[in-house]
Amino acid sequence: MNPNPQSAIDCYKSIGALSKGIYKDKGSKFLSFAFPVTGEDQAKALISNLKKDYFDARHHCWAYRIGHTGETFRYNDDGEPSSTAGKPIYGQILSNELSDILIVVVRYFGGILLGTSGLIVAYKSAAVDAIANAQIIEKIATVRCRVEFDYLQMNAVMKCLKDFQLAPQNTVFENACSLEVDVRLTMEHSFLESMNKICICTKV
Repeated sequence: MNPNPQSAIDCYKSIGALSKGIYKDKGSKFLSFAFPVTGEDQAKALISNLKKDYFDARHHCWAYRIGHTGETFRYNDDGEPSSTAGKPIYGQILSNELSDILIVVVRYFGGILLGTSGLIVAYKSAAVDAIANAQIIEKIATVRCRVEFDYLQMNAVMKCLKDFQLAPQNTVFENACSLEVDVRLTMEHSFLESMNKICICTKV
């Protein structure tokens, strides 16, 4: 199958599992946690859980980037001076070209102020350590498609799926049949074109 030349590149980097890091300066301790995430609700839940687990910390600063192009992102200073915490964390996510990732840095204040530049270095360094300890993986962006067909079209539909090396999900095989499948972005155009010659195929 020839990929659609207009499609965006569908491979991107993320992390495979939770990783941790640490940075210390003038008595302050910065604990960093990097999580793989696939949605904002998941990221927010993880942030909330860390705040409960480390309730006695002064700050819980974070940044996340989600989607194969990183189209969804946010960062937060959680009471630190503006742009001294969340933005440096996010900067390291960008520098390492990662997505589907959340990094939270938990600060225990050591009694000595670090100043603006010191905070930037601290949060950046904590994020760097978490990323350095992470397992970097390659992910493939997909789009979910729904295929609707008559029972007599079953063989043709299954042959098309086999040609594209796709596994059906949520299958219903009755008089009116349907299934769903996750298609690589670079194969989306070719797959929809091929399947719609057989039956009805739409993006979910």
